[in-house]
Amino acid sequence: MRIALRMTDSAEHTHHAIDYIEFTVPDIAQAKAFYAAAFGWSFNDYGPDYAGIRGATREQGGFTKGEPKAAGGPLVVLFSKDLDSTLEAVKNAGGTITTDPFEFPGGKRFHFADPAGNELAVWTLA
Repeated sequence: MRIALRMTDSAEHTHHAIDYIEFTVPDIAQAKAFYAAAFGWSFNDYGPDYAGIRGATREQGGFTKGEPKAAGGPLVVLFSKDLDSTLEAVKNAGGTITTDPFEFPGGKRFHFADPAGNELAVWTLA
């Protein structure tokens, strides 16, 4: 079930840019607890089946209740100023590291699965 959200000023949105990411999770409370512990995210609650992810100026995503999609979908990549600290926070919050940190031209990153099985990555500058 998608929830229509009233978004703020259109100046806060970039034409043809990714504007909002929605994760399907079986347990909204568990997802909120994991992302709050791992990344310090906060949320807007819209009932038992949806929670919005607060950004600096507006919502930037959300969790919708349901069965997660099969692996292999688009990869969401987050940025970190301190990759080692973020790696430890993800592990301590209950995430599973699926790809250990590796270097690539210009940076370093790792991949992880959240408790619902959604795979994301985190990167930092070299």
